Amino acid sequence: MIKNKQLMADSMIMFVTLSWGVSYYMMDVCLQEMGTFTLNAFRFGLAFIVAYAFFSKKMKKMSKLTLIYGAIISIVLAIGYISATEAVKYTTLTNIGFLIALQVIFTPVLEFALSKNRPSKKLIFVVFICFLGIALMTLNNDFSVNKETFFGNVLCIIAAFTGSVQLVMIDRVVKKVEVNALQLGVMMLGFTGLYFLILSFVFETPKLPVAGSVWFSVLFLAIICTGIALVVQAVAQQYTTASHAGIIFSLEPVFAAIAAYFLAGEILNGRGYVGAALMLIGIIVMEANVEKIFKKVKKTKKAI
Repeated sequence: MIKNKQLMADSMIMFVTLSWGVSYYMMDVCLQEMGTFTLNAFRFGLAFIVAYAFFSKKMKKMSKLTLIYGAIISIVLAIGYISATEAVKYTTLTNIGFLIALQVIFTPVLEFALSKNRPSKKLIFVVFICFLGIALMTLNNDFSVNKETFFGNVLCIIAAFTGSVQLVMIDRVVKKVEVNALQLGVMMLGFTGLYFLILSFVFETPKLPVAGSVWFSVLFLAIICTGIALVVQAVAQQYTTASHAGIIFSLEPVFAAIAAYFLAGEILNGRGYVGAALMLIGIIVMEANVEKIFKKVKKTKKAI
């Protein structure tokens, strides 16, 4: 029964990861009719409504500290989504998927910088192969800067870094007794949506989508990729392990590349696929407990 629950939980997380991989293509579709701020105002506003409705009973008796931290961390979240959404205009969807996944690498690097502990050998190895992968994916054949995608790639790296900052902030904040992690997550959706709504009126002319494909993409991003994703993640992680969830989430760039190939017709050259493979290896190694795996292999060999 427990295994069935874990299988169901892992399947739910896989669905969320798949939706995130497709989300970059959906953002590209939405940007045909909507500005960056307007799109994200719709996305986070609708996501907040879905999440708040689902967790309405748990949203009562919220502390002031939860609201304050929610408002502050949402600024970082908004910066990350501005960068990620703008990146769609300047680089390939495949690049976006893999570069934003660098959040998995940036987070432990940032934690190391704050704690001032020695970096592990695994972290040094992963950082090295990921940067090698970035070079193969984003530079020209002569290793000169690709001017066409450079700005978009930089935006992706900014989005990955801000995502790491957000995770580290949340990790420290939720340890406070007065802060409820679930309430914080829901309120972050609300505050981020509010910030984008204000920005959309200041810098854009907000308007509803016209094309059916854009409406579908907006609703998919808001309800599936953001609102339901938060709910599913919160529920599913009660029945699976953090290592299972981490490795499944690390497949997001793979799904992004598949979506880019079939939906947008993007094809990488051979060097690009090698770079993508290196980055994926780095991400999975970072998420997996490599030492534990090797110990199990040694025990199995001894048993044989």
